Amino acid sequence: MAKERSEEEQIETGEQAAEVENPSAEEQHAAEEALQEELTGESALEVEIASLHQQLAEHKDMVMRAQADVQNARRRAQQDVEKAHKFGVEKLLKDLLPVVDNLERALSTIDSEHEAHKSVVEGIELTHKSFLDTLGKYSVETIDPAGEPFDPELHQAMAQVPNGDVEPNTVLEVFQKGYRLNGRLVRPAMVVVSKAP
Repeated sequence: MAKERSEEEQIETGEQAAEVENPSAEEQHAAEEALQEELTGESALEVEIASLHQQLAEHKDMVMRAQADVQNARRRAQQDVEKAHKFGVEKLLKDLLPVVDNLERALSTIDSEHEAHKSVVEGIELTHKSFLDTLGKYSVETIDPAGEPFDPELHQAMAQVPNGDVEPNTVLEVFQKGYRLNGRLVRPAMVVVSKAP
């Protein structure tokens, strides 16, 4: 009986081995489909990986642009603060310049030779000098171009007068001095310019 069982087991094992060696058409088809699904899954993964790489590159580009925007905004803000420090007193300066002009007019109209006016002239001169010294502390420069060539960037010609004694386009007279604040023109000098006779 043991012999019969071992023969039956051998037959069953032989049949199973034959089945493994010669798979049926259905099994072959199922194996091919499984292989195809595996390949399709791999190509889908590759497509997804490529898509993720593209998204990563786009996000990196967006981050770099955002960082550049932040740096530009920071730089603009710094420049605005620097300009505010440099030119913040410009409006005040424009309001104070007529005071300097009036002091200069007062000095030019008072007879300084008259004994009664000497102390008044000295007081106005000291006030004028103190005023200009204070403006100088805040980087205000006076533009007094008498005798210099006319510069349309700094001067405003009020009239042209024929004059053969000097070169044409020379400043003959200054009606009103000009002023610059930290190199920026606040008010041009109003001048009379020579022209050829």
